[in-house]
Amino acid sequence: MAAGAWGTRASSLLGGRANALRAGHVLLRRLSSYDVAIVGGGIVGLASARELKQRHPKLTCIVLEKEKELAFHQSGHNSGVIHSGIYYTPGSLKAKLCVRGAELSYAYFEKKGIPYKRCGKLIVAVEQEEIARLKTLFERGKQNNAPGLRLIDAKEIQEREPYCRGLMALDSPNTGIVDWRAVSLSYAKDFSEMGGKIETQFEVTDFQTNKESAEGHTGGLKYPITIKSAKKTAVHCKYIVTCGGLHSDRLSQKSGCSREPRIVPFRGDYLVLKPEKHYLIKGNIYPVPNPKFPFLGVHFTPRMNGSVWLGPNAVLAFKREGYNPYDFDLRDFTDAVSYRGLQKLALRHTAFGLTEMYRGIMISAQVKQLQRYIPELTVKDVLRGPSGVRAQALDRDGNLVDDFVFDGGSGPIASHVLHVRNAPSPAATSSLAIGEIIADEAEKRFKL
Repeated sequence: MAAGAWGTRASSLLGGRANALRAGHVLLRRLSSYDVAIVGGGIVGLASARELKQRHPKLTCIVLEKEKELAFHQSGHNSGVIHSGIYYTPGSLKAKLCVRGAELSYAYFEKKGIPYKRCGKLIVAVEQEEIARLKTLFERGKQNNAPGLRLIDAKEIQEREPYCRGLMALDSPNTGIVDWRAVSLSYAKDFSEMGGKIETQFEVTDFQTNKESAEGHTGGLKYPITIKSAKKTAVHCKYIVTCGGLHSDRLSQKSGCSREPRIVPFRGDYLVLKPEKHYLIKGNIYPVPNPKFPFLGVHFTPRMNGSVWLGPNAVLAFKREGYNPYDFDLRDFTDAVSYRGLQKLALRHTAFGLTEMYRGIMISAQVKQLQRYIPELTVKDVLRGPSGVRAQALDRDGNLVDDFVFDGGSGPIASHVLHVRNAPSPAATSSLAIGEIIADEAEKRFKL
């Protein structure tokens, strides 16, 4: 069955079961006791659930997702790139996960028949001062064992991308594109076929320790934790793993964790190339990262559906799941702007932040940045496109948190909970490798 069809079928089946659960207390308790509950039906949560179930077939597991559909937010609102592991510090976990994740992903796509394109990527230096940074990036990528890297000159750039202009480029042939939401739904299908359960429209409101034995057990609590939802349904379990993405900090607070690192949402607005101009781009075209700035910068990304995305910018989102410029949530906004970490980040990068806001408003400003790589591009060639919101973990000093952050909390519940407060980017590319790390951590904490 196709991934999209699975998503529709899952929603129908799960919706029917949710109605049954609400029909009566006895039915609810009988159907809702599990060894492990994974909170969060995005790509990281689903990869982790799949890995746990694969390692421990006898474990009863359930994935709880607050939306009607799986992979609805970051996992379904991203550029679709399969990264090769060039950018990251050699020897770092982030680098190792990306390289292994890409390898595992390509093998998985082949096994499952998921469409993808290994279309490559050029990281292009357009100014003389960028060449030294590009060469450093090349050495870093080689140390990370990113496959097939080579430096190419201006002539070879035009052979690869006839409309691209640059002095030198780093050619990464192992970079590709895929529909990561379709991949997420395939993980969900695997998990379900192994006997795992998935419950959508289950927004977690609280974690509680049970004060009496569940399901008639008298020899101690078999399922000592209750997870409550906004719809007054509940799931009993032995252990919880949370992969909450944009809400990971708030989920962790429910078991007594610190508020830090805090999730600050950044929205990225894309432009799309008009269909008659698709000939301008063959593969991914990326800038040389500037270490002065916290985010990568604009790039050109072909999509599996044939469209081409340009961008994005990076601006503070006024709502954690706000994909439109005017989406606003008072709690989300107050949380972000009152946080010392964001204030320090904003002070360090005031000019950058204002420029990003201006580029979000003025298409011409965004196009001007893109013209550094494709001079033939004009404002008439583009339209406003989709947006995504990135769950950026920030510490109190305004530093972007790049590595894993695991937490449990305080009190008796702490030994039963594993919060994944941050997973290394690029989380989609690394998802199968990240699932292995999270499963390792769960086995260690819960003695599975």
